[in-house]
Amino acid sequence: MKHFTNNNFHYGWVIVAIAALSQFFAGPGQTFSNAIFIDSYIEDFGWSRSTVSGIYSGATLTAGFLLFFVGRLIDRNGSRKMAVIVSALLAAACLFNSFVTSLLMLFIGFFFIRLLGQGSMALISNSLIPQWFVKKRGRALSIAAIGGLVSSAAFPLLNVWLIETFGWRMSWMVLGAIIILVFTPLALFLIRNSPEDVGLLPDNGSAEQVDKQKKRKEEASWSVSEASKTRAFWLLIVCAAIPGIVNTGLIFHLVSIFKENSLSLEAAAGILSLTALIGLPVTFVTGFLLEKVKVQYMLVVVFASELLTLVLLQNASFIAAAVVFGLVWGVSMGMERIVMTVVWPNYFGRKHIGSISGISMAVIVIGSALGPLPLGIAFDVFGGYQQILWAMMLFPVIGMAAALMANPPVKEVKKEKTAVFPEPRHAGKAPLLNE
Repeated sequence: MKHFTNNNFHYGWVIVAIAALSQFFAGPGQTFSNAIFIDSYIEDFGWSRSTVSGIYSGATLTAGFLLFFVGRLIDRNGSRKMAVIVSALLAAACLFNSFVTSLLMLFIGFFFIRLLGQGSMALISNSLIPQWFVKKRGRALSIAAIGGLVSSAAFPLLNVWLIETFGWRMSWMVLGAIIILVFTPLALFLIRNSPEDVGLLPDNGSAEQVDKQKKRKEEASWSVSEASKTRAFWLLIVCAAIPGIVNTGLIFHLVSIFKENSLSLEAAAGILSLTALIGLPVTFVTGFLLEKVKVQYMLVVVFASELLTLVLLQNASFIAAAVVFGLVWGVSMGMERIVMTVVWPNYFGRKHIGSISGISMAVIVIGSALGPLPLGIAFDVFGGYQQILWAMMLFPVIGMAAALMANPPVKEVKKEKTAVFPEPRHAGKAPLLNE
């Protein structure tokens, strides 16, 4: 394999670009993209909103349970091979969704785009970058996260245009074609699994620095078994689940919530795009802040802004109020996207990051599965969303408490036992010191 030993250019930045594209092309599997198709399903097939919400939640929940195994596969096979396989399968899943005619097919379609798009494509990106960066991990992940933010800005508007122009079936075909023609070849030819594979070390260290690297204190790496025995791991799991529950529920039903507030489909799509645009600079700044501020404190800020978002949504009954809601929501999601990505390698190292991030991603996906269903049921039962939105404010409060208690664990280094031999006797002279 080719070695990139020229320190004037760090190949890790190419990896960051590909990771950003991975997050961008995860878009068809994300809720902000699927939300635009929901009304088309309801109108064409006569299904209720709670039925579609239930199918979406069930499919997402099922997909979430498999993401731990995807993480293990990334650790075992490398990000390059997995990126090619996953992106090709995601394109096929998009094609399948264009043929949906029944609730069973809808479930299968949702399952595969959630597993491959929302889950696996994002997991590949989040597992790849920590291999290449340690000191500059925050900024590298923040740059890659821009791909996801651009995705959340582009796909809602793109989907609205595609559906209105070609219909929802053809729209799915176009999305699949874009993935297989653009991302899959780039993943095949440009991804390298780790800097060690090309004669480098993280942060652009060269192979000649290996001996010096060993003398320095290396980043502690925790296995899944070791990490799961710490209190911080389970508190962070709680933190990972909450944004999935809250944000996915809001995104999935935003069109309906806005309609209840006399705002249009275009307004909902515009606000989703606005949140992404606001998230661009916020994510970038957050990446630099994470190199100076403890990640658990940044988590507290994330949940505080999430709480404010829910309050503002209650009053988003006209365009100006909706814009303010979108601005705060964009700040919240922009910070959350990078903070929840950085926290796992910062706490538990990079050696087993695929498996550990796989658990985190599974929890996020499971949380996102639980988000849409309560709102859909509340709409069918109460005829609106006010009661459920107030109830959801409890989640960010729990998140702030969990983040404050999640102090980074310290790994104990086990000392190797050495055999003790009797001091040799020296005839005619005293024993030498340090002999």
